[in-house]
Amino acid sequence: MPIVKPFIDRIAELNRPEWLATCEKLDTMQINIGTNCNLQCKHCHIQAGPDCTDEMPREVMDACLKVFSEGGFTVLDVTGGAPELNPDYRWFIAAGARLADAVGGKVITRTNLVILTEVGFGDLPDYWAELGIEVAFSLPSWEERNTDRQRGEGTFQQAIQGLKKLNTAGYGQGRSNSSGRALIANLVVNPGGAFLPPAQSSAEQEFKTKLKERYDVTFDSLFTITNNPTGRFRSFLDDRGIYDSYMKRLFDSFNPATVVSMMCRSQISVSWDGRLFDCDFNQVLDWPLNEQPTIFEAAEQGIKPRKLRLGDHCYACTAGAGSSCGGTTA
Repeated sequence: MPIVKPFIDRIAELNRPEWLATCEKLDTMQINIGTNCNLQCKHCHIQAGPDCTDEMPREVMDACLKVFSEGGFTVLDVTGGAPELNPDYRWFIAAGARLADAVGGKVITRTNLVILTEVGFGDLPDYWAELGIEVAFSLPSWEERNTDRQRGEGTFQQAIQGLKKLNTAGYGQGRSNSSGRALIANLVVNPGGAFLPPAQSSAEQEFKTKLKERYDVTFDSLFTITNNPTGRFRSFLDDRGIYDSYMKRLFDSFNPATVVSMMCRSQISVSWDGRLFDCDFNQVLDWPLNEQPTIFEAAEQGIKPRKLRLGDHCYACTAGAGSSCGGTTA
């Protein structure tokens, strides 16, 4: 085992018991609508891939929308797998967009870009633009060989074509749709191995410069995310015998200033089958909430503040400048 102090003990030393629970009001509902994916990335903690068949049914989506509407949420964050592969995806984000618009909120859809080059998905950027959906796209590296190493041969060029489609639809261009909603496309980057991400600001400048110079594509902001030692990335660490050293690196980089802004404190995470979690990393570990274990209980009772289920994998979210689905936290 790695020579580190358990995360829960490290937090207890801060003498801030309120940080062991969620905020009184949650703003983000992150929903994993399926594990099926057209790619099989090496760092994927969800372990999504082409052979995965789990998909969120319409009845769970309906319950999610009810809780979003009645629970005071403002951000609906739709993820997967490749969420676009769920047959009800278009209906769901359109329904979510109507609810978000009513409260001045937003819908975020996550995409690997490559899906936009496949038959039946090429019109999605225009559909997103019409609805005013914010796009969070992933691209491991601005270098072709590094991206292909993580995702498979030829995926970098496909991703560039997908990004060009986004730009053509107005994303990353400083434009808005007919309703005045800004067309935002943000890049999410994970490190290519067992190390911490670079400084977010410098990585953003590097990606913007290289992608514009080489491929004439643009985006709005870049968010770095630390690889979490769960799922497929945990298997990667174990196979190479470096799990302990990676955990020690995370432990040594622990930053107390990140704890107050951990994403689990302001969100609820819903799995494809409707179970509720603090985050999608806890989904992988199969750590559902002790109370209100499913979206159906939440729909009946309303969302309640809760004590968090924390583990040593949480060191990934609190190392260095912090890590969340929205980038650094400190």
